[in-house]
Amino acid sequence: MKLPALLITSLLAGSAFASDFDATKGKIEAAMKADIRVEADTKRDRNRRPVSTLEFMGLRDDMKVVELLPGGGWYTKILAPVLAENGELHLAYGTSRAAKLIEANESLSKVELAAKDANIYRKDGARFYSIENADIDVKKADMVLTFRNYHNFAEDGRMAMNNAAWEALKMGGIYGVVDHTRRHMEGENDENRRRFDPVKAIKEIQAAGFELVDFSDLHYRADDELEYEVGRKSVTGNTDRWTLKFKKVKK
Repeated sequence: MKLPALLITSLLAGSAFASDFDATKGKIEAAMKADIRVEADTKRDRNRRPVSTLEFMGLRDDMKVVELLPGGGWYTKILAPVLAENGELHLAYGTSRAAKLIEANESLSKVELAAKDANIYRKDGARFYSIENADIDVKKADMVLTFRNYHNFAEDGRMAMNNAAWEALKMGGIYGVVDHTRRHMEGENDENRRRFDPVKAIKEIQAAGFELVDFSDLHYRADDELEYEVGRKSVTGNTDRWTLKFKKVKK
């Protein structure tokens, strides 16, 4: 039986795309075994699923990538060696801990700090953060990623971050965002302060000019009732998280 030409082309393209990730996948897996990663890092691998998450985002080892709000460097320790030879990794916003990590580890020496003039602060009486001077100072990036940070910002801070990501990316570049799930349209309370409504996130990120490309259920957790603070013992390490992939398009 002859297959339609269009179907054959589609199958070949899918196969090529999968094999195209093989080299990057190998580098991710090698980075996950590196000495720089301590036990506290590796214990989270099963839950955070970095190989599958980065494959979904479309990471390749020759990309220029910006990681926003790297925190203690959990993803930085994986991204840096993957991109060291053929790509670039830039860190932006809240990079003080990551800067110390870079200084102490030769394996991270090629990582660049960006958005050095950015100021993350809370307005008087505010619960969430705003950003002044949000320009990332990186242009034509292939990808901007942020993991479990969107919920920390007030509306103006989120808008500043989304707009800065748009400006940093090349046309067609990818903006990947992951965060803890809040019930749709649920008002703020003490238990959901580190969760965010994915529908609201989509609406806000689209308002910055991005097109929603895809979502993934990689981090869906049926036994997270979306009721408790993500740090509670019954939830921590097993939170339901939305995983969204956007593309920069012409406004």
